[in-house]
Order: sequence, then C-alpha cells, then structure tokens
Amino acid sequence: MPDADRPAATHPDADLAWCHEAVQGVSRTFALTVDTLDEPMSSYICLGYLVCRIADTVEDADHIAPDEQAALLREFDAALDPDDDTTATDFRDDVDPHLPPEESRSADWAVVANVERVFATFEGLPPEVRTAVVPPAREMATGMADFVERYADDGGLRIETKGELEEYCYYVAGTVGNLITNLVTTLGNVDEERTERLYAVAEEFGLLLQLVNVAKDVHDDYTEENNVYLPAEWLAEEGVSQDAVVAPENREGTASVVSRTAGFARGFLDGAQTYLEHVPLVEGNTLAAWAIPYLLAVGTLRELSAHPERAVTGQGVKVSREEVFAVVTAAHQHGRDALPHLRESIASEPFHTVSSTAD
Repeated sequence: MPDADRPAATHPDADLAWCHEAVQGVSRTFALTVDTLDEPMSSYICLGYLVCRIADTVEDADHIAPDEQAALLREFDAALDPDDDTTATDFRDDVDPHLPPEESRSADWAVVANVERVFATFEGLPPEVRTAVVPPAREMATGMADFVERYADDGGLRIETKGELEEYCYYVAGTVGNLITNLVTTLGNVDEERTERLYAVAEEFGLLLQLVNVAKDVHDDYTEENNVYLPAEWLAEEGVSQDAVVAPENREGTASVVSRTAGFARGFLDGAQTYLEHVPLVEGNTLAAWAIPYLLAVGTLRELSAHPERAVTGQGVKVSREEVFAVVTAAHQHGRDALPHLRESIASEPFHTVSSTAD
C-alpha cells in the first residue's frame, strides 16, 4: 500500500470527520457500533469498515460486468498490499467509469468515489492498526473476486449449497470478525489462551450477522442486485428455481428456505455470545458496541420465524424503532452477565414490551 495522495483541499482532521459521517450513510447498524465505541477504537473500526465497504460495494454492483468487477476487486487488493505499487489513485481511475452520476450517487458509491480520502486517512492510523486491518480486508476482496468469477456466466451470484453459503459469508463477514479480533488482541496485549478462544469464535460472530442478512433480504438481493444467496439445493427441495425465487407462486416454498436459513444462523448464536463474553475492552472498545448488533440479530431472527414470507415479498423483516431503542439502552446498562437473559427475552418477544422486567 503506497502512501495515498490526500485529495487537494482536505485536512486529516476533516477527512476523519468525513469518514465518521460516511459510516452513518452506508450502514445504520454499523453506525450504531462506531458511535458506541470510544476513541481511538471508534476511528479504528470506522476506517476498517469503510475499507471493507468499498470492496463490498463493487461486489454488489450489478451494472458492472463480472470480469470488470473481479478485476477491480483484485486491483483493490493490490492497492492494500504493502509490497505492491498499485495505489488508491489507480483503483479510483479504473472504477471511475462505473461510478453513478454524482447527483444520484448513493452513500456507498460516495465512499468508493472518495477511496483516496479513505486510504489517506487510514494510513494516518498507527502501524499496528493497519497491520491488523489489511490482511482480513485483502482476504475479503480476493474472496469476493473468486465468487464473482465463479458465477460470471449467471449475471449474478447463485449459491449452490449450504457449504458454499458458509464460504461466501466467511469472505463477506467472517473476515470482519477476524479484523476486529486482530485489533483487540494486538492492542490489548491479550494472553495466549484468551486470544485462542476469541479466534475460535470470531468468524461465528460475522457469520451470524451475515446469515441474518441473507435470510431477511431475499427480495431485495434478487430484484436489486440479481443475487440469490439461498442455496439452490434447499430451494430445489421446495420445488423452487433460483430464478423464480420471489415469484408469487413460490412464496411458500421460498419462505420455508428463509426459515431454514434463519435456523442455520441460530447455530452461530452461542459462538457469537462466547465472543462477547471474552472480547477485551481496550483502547476504547466497549461491550455495548458489539452486543447491540448481536441482540438486534436475535430480534430479527425472531421476526423471521414469525413472518418468513416478508423476506420474499419485499415487505421487510426488521425490529421496530422502539425495540432498537430498548436494546441500545439495555446494552449500555448491562454487562456480560446479562447477555443470556437479554438474548432469551429478545428471542421470545419484542424487547421494548418486556424491558421493564429485564431491568
């Protein structure tokens, strides 16, 4: 990763502030995490997330031909490589033809367009932070490129098996679990036993969150990005083809696979909870920052169990704003010992209706 050229008329402090603001636009859930962390971890995670989000945005872009997507992802990997001469400017020049017009550019694409600003700010972080972030981010980019190339002839991703779904979720989110663990163990001087325990379950935290997304976003993934992450082998058991995954006549069959995917996600709840029970609270890291997405995933799984068809029709599957507020409040008020009780309460019914007894 050669030193990035800081864009003209910007300043390190202004760039860091821009990065924090950008996170608010690209992910409401991750913005909660960044806002709940203290400094300096808040900025470390913010920049690490934005670096990964650039790759994710390119991988999701259905207006870019698969061969060009894969090439861009591999160039992004090269730009992150400390031993490669490829720069953020090189990547920016090559992605430029694919950027939506500025007046209609989404928050995600605004981050891609400002890749030089993100890289320059990232390179201002301590060396040990960059060393913790770069390997998982590179693994994410190359893994995404592999999947794009694998399904280049299909025009979009078409996951075939449960094992392939887990592999994809690892590259997209399990790598982020390792990124976080790299940071907290490196900066916290964590002992070997605790480090081993954290890495044993770090990927499960990311897999849980990504599988919840896969289950709840079936309609949007297909209609907006032409991607089908529900395994073809599971859909086939319901008599549903991937190219008809959201067809009205297949609603019941697809909803059954949504429920099955949610069940697969639940298998990672224990590992994710173990991670939360052992993650070190160092350099501004907080339990609440990671407990919030975990507990919201529990609530979303509850809603998926009750209404799996909403993931197919596009009605949306999510917890209410009232429940989000109650979960955020509880995550700030309670420690690790409360996690099992909070999880049980949220799994049974919307938390804002039982939070008084949980307190």
